[in-house]
Amino acid sequence: MKATKSWFVVNPKARTSTQMQHPAKFPEELVKRFVDFFTKEGSWVLDPFAGVGSTVAACKEIGRNSIGIELAREFVEIGSGAINEIEGSGQHHLLQGDSMQVMEIIDKHFNGQAPRFDYVITSPPYWNMLRKSRGGNDSVHKERAKKGLKQHYGDAVEDLGNIENFDEYIDSMGQLLGRLTPLLSDRAYLTIVVQNMRDIDGILRPIAWDLAKRLSEDYDLRQEMIWCQDNKRLGCWGYPSTYVSNVHHHYCLILQNRV
Repeated sequence: MKATKSWFVVNPKARTSTQMQHPAKFPEELVKRFVDFFTKEGSWVLDPFAGVGSTVAACKEIGRNSIGIELAREFVEIGSGAINEIEGSGQHHLLQGDSMQVMEIIDKHFNGQAPRFDYVITSPPYWNMLRKSRGGNDSVHKERAKKGLKQHYGDAVEDLGNIENFDEYIDSMGQLLGRLTPLLSDRAYLTIVVQNMRDIDGILRPIAWDLAKRLSEDYDLRQEMIWCQDNKRLGCWGYPSTYVSNVHHHYCLILQNRV
């Protein structure tokens, strides 16, 4: 019953020095919360935007089978090293490749004997947010730059976080996630974690809401949950010239595969 509450707080634990190479790591604590609720031990879980393997790592800890697909080979290598050190059970695979070819990647890896997935959880790029200024304050983003750490995922043309046009981004994301349907069990659930974004022109780009509408073409939109972080520092981003809020929440879109 407590897990059905529509908002909750998860404050990610500190990352390792190698995980810091990823500019926006997905917290294992968040993954475990959802996977534990929506699946049973031995279920198969898929993450098509795996990053450094947070979903795979979390699934190994709680006895689910998992596959993560990540475009950047560097992140796959970082994640694989960390996952190998985790004590757990089940089958776990962090694969390098373009998730637009998700069926081909998984089919090849399993020699035509791929499992059906009971659940999908992922946090895709929040459009091109990481390539845009966060304001005048010394943000975490700017601190990463000073330390020589990555500020965005990479320059690959396949990276949906590099798409300039917002509508094209939403449609491409919808196409990619819509291609998962043949891999899913009947009535399987999906949780897509996204955040709306204030663009550099001051206009809010409703990533979560527009993506929810686009995904409703392929799935049934069941609910939204709000993931809150209350340990992020505050900044006077727009003061004294304009209003800019401190955004410390993300939308977790809950969808279900149609029969």
